[in-house]
Amino acid sequence: MNPSTFGWIDKFLRDLDVNSYLLELSLDNLYSNLKKTGFIYGTSVSIVSFNNSGINYSEEEKTKINLFTALIVTYYDTIENASENDFIDALIQFYNYLDTKKSFFSFINNIASKKSEKLEKIIHARIQTNESIFQKNFSHLLTNALLFIDVLAFEHYLIHDKDPIEYATKLEETLTNTVFLALNSKQEKDDHDKLLVKLFASSVRYTDISMEEEANFDHIDLDDYIDDLEKRYILDLTSLAIWSDKQLDQSEKDFINALGAELYLDQKMVSASVEAVYQFIEKHKEGISFFNYSNPAFHFYNQTSRTVNLLILRNKKRLIKEISESKDLMILLGQSAVRELSKKEKQQVKKQLLDICKTIPSLAIFILPGGSLLLPLLVKFIPQLLPSAFNENKN
Repeated sequence: MNPSTFGWIDKFLRDLDVNSYLLELSLDNLYSNLKKTGFIYGTSVSIVSFNNSGINYSEEEKTKINLFTALIVTYYDTIENASENDFIDALIQFYNYLDTKKSFFSFINNIASKKSEKLEKIIHARIQTNESIFQKNFSHLLTNALLFIDVLAFEHYLIHDKDPIEYATKLEETLTNTVFLALNSKQEKDDHDKLLVKLFASSVRYTDISMEEEANFDHIDLDDYIDDLEKRYILDLTSLAIWSDKQLDQSEKDFINALGAELYLDQKMVSASVEAVYQFIEKHKEGISFFNYSNPAFHFYNQTSRTVNLLILRNKKRLIKEISESKDLMILLGQSAVRELSKKEKQQVKKQLLDICKTIPSLAIFILPGGSLLLPLLVKFIPQLLPSAFNENKN
């Protein structure tokens, strides 16, 4: 099976006849294995599926297999008398719901003939992060670490039989804000730590969160998460976020323990989550460049800034055209040169920039899970693209 060529999903499903044990797993049981593979942490070092002896998959291919495995296990664990055809139909409908603007997958639906082929293209688009440019940096890690949202949202969709976008949006919001608070909990922050905290804070799209030191869990609604799997995922992703120098300072320990208490999780589970992150990093850090940097925030900012700059320059003409045609956005960008925009105005700028990114395929990275975290970098480069008259008020 080659996940980089057409027909891999059909081959995967045919192999299920021989490896039917996957269909007997529960999502809860699968989750622990997904952590061991690194999928939950955003960097798949192995796969949870059938024996792949002799096959050397790339990280992208491993991520595809792990995501698809989690989705099919979710379906068979949730639906009685499940069938492969019904699974494919349900998954395509699920992703159509998530594509609220009907732009992300519309081109895929038009050019793909077979349903399994459509699904292959959707999954490829879902994890595509321009790996040749990102080189496994933090933005790659973060984007793919949020992929498990798809799995939980798919389960929610199957159980409640309704549009999953509200659930997926709220979970992404909760994870983003919790990670922000975790980063902000660090006792001593250098300039790059502070930069990363500001980047997270300015990237929040759905909830206003305080930049003050007293910002706490009152800003995040965790009460709705009663499923153990949701709680474990929030805890594990936060444990990953606070990793920096192989040990936690007291404020970070206090934060992760407080998060466990807010989620009504046993202290042993909290400790196990932190230990699992440490063990995974120790075992695989040589093959994951991000974990080899003494200051991940510095690496993240420099690498991502260069990447965003390259993407913008490559799409300069199209981007200028789209921005120029958005009168409200141009007015706000112009005013931002001479005054501080209100929170509502900033949210409007982010929303309109995301809408523009959806029209330019090369900028799809901004609308992937976690892509909103890159918006402040996009805003930073925009003044360089616009005519000189745009910046004359700065003088």
